[in-house]
Amino acid sequence: MPSTALVWIRNDLRIRDHAPLRYAADHHDQVVPVYCFDPRHFGTTMFDLPKMGAIRARFLRDCVEDLRDSLQDEGADLVVRRGRPEKVLPDLVRQTDASEVLQFQEIGTEEAEVEAAVEDALRDTDATPGFFWGKTLYHIDDIPFEEPSDIPSVYTNFRKAVEKKSQVRPTTEAPRSLPPLPEGVEAGSIPTLGDLGFEGDGTIDDRSVLPFRGGETRGLDRIDEYIWREDCLKKYKATRNGLLGANYSSKFSPWLAHGCITPRQIHEEVERYEDRRFDNKSTYWMKFELIWRDFFNYVAWKAGDRLFRPGGIIGNDIDWRDHDDSFERWATGTTGIPFVDANMRELNQTGYMSNRGRQNVASMLSQSLKLDWRMGAAYFESRLLDHDVGSNWGNWAYNSRVGNDPRARYFNIVKQAKRYDENGEYVRYWLPELGEVPDEYVHEPHRMSHEQQKLFNCVLGADYPKPMVNLDKTYERIRAERD
Repeated sequence: MPSTALVWIRNDLRIRDHAPLRYAADHHDQVVPVYCFDPRHFGTTMFDLPKMGAIRARFLRDCVEDLRDSLQDEGADLVVRRGRPEKVLPDLVRQTDASEVLQFQEIGTEEAEVEAAVEDALRDTDATPGFFWGKTLYHIDDIPFEEPSDIPSVYTNFRKAVEKKSQVRPTTEAPRSLPPLPEGVEAGSIPTLGDLGFEGDGTIDDRSVLPFRGGETRGLDRIDEYIWREDCLKKYKATRNGLLGANYSSKFSPWLAHGCITPRQIHEEVERYEDRRFDNKSTYWMKFELIWRDFFNYVAWKAGDRLFRPGGIIGNDIDWRDHDDSFERWATGTTGIPFVDANMRELNQTGYMSNRGRQNVASMLSQSLKLDWRMGAAYFESRLLDHDVGSNWGNWAYNSRVGNDPRARYFNIVKQAKRYDENGEYVRYWLPELGEVPDEYVHEPHRMSHEQQKLFNCVLGADYPKPMVNLDKTYERIRAERD
């Protein structure tokens, strides 16, 4: 009798550098890749916010479709089911007589709970679960920390330790060949967004920095485009805080978050670039940012469910404000603070926001408005194409005084806007109502007289909102709390 393995696909929507798939192909006669559209992914969070918005769901569908196409090119196929994995996988095990269910291990607490439920459900079958690690640049067995509690609380200490004592493993080659699905196993259809409960097709605004089509094919193409064809890596460190355009930063994160590409693949390409073209601060900085991603993932592993508590990782007792209309104004980009509003509108209409924007809008919500930081993190989870549990929630905690650095940090938003959007090009791009406002006032339109507002076709309260808060007074409060 031929041996069979199921490969449970989750945030690893690729065929290259995929250890479970390669192992299954090398050790079993039949390989059944499976993706489950788990209804829990399309529910709500603790604040009754959607767990996934339509734009992110559209990108996910792209990824699943591309994976199916890649498998079909190899003569195989992807089994797609709607349902909870702990129900779907045991049923497939029984249908196929599979002896193993192979999977990448995840870090998030919800993901771990699903893994445990699947493992428990498989006890009633003859199949055993097999776990692999593939989420981070540095393998969990190679980092110089034996227990989660050993993970440093400071990024610099983590970075220096892994750079000195760990090596990045080489990527895993794609399977040499893959068999067709076993007889009688239906591949199943990929649900539409309507099937999943979404209205619309998840189309992003034409002003987006990239079209953001999901899938391994486009993810690998983006690596080649950014590093080789456009030759942007050599100036990455200088441009990474940009706000407009496709190539001020790599934009690899949406494909990384869905596992269409891996940090090890990027690392290999950077080292190849260093060998063939340039080796400078920018090439190192790309590796530096990949280690930041590792840091947040390993911190999430260390923190467990503490990452999702009001006091965050460190249990900082902050009197967060309850949900009120200020959150709605923040979320919809109608705060009257142009730099915040422009970034939030970009997020809502494209699923993407620059790193500089993320820091500033997080500071606005948790520091200036003093709203529960988890509301912001949950909103980002719904909207971001590149949502990753460790990176998203870790960064929000870090910027909200409940992460590894508890200092009362905040961003002076107008000062940041003037530094990174000196002439107001970015805010005008997303806030056309400010199109005629002079550079002098574009980041602070409330400083215009009423006559000037009429002259420049931007009357506050009519064409654009009045600022919902006096930022300078909030900074005074934050400094007082710090002192």
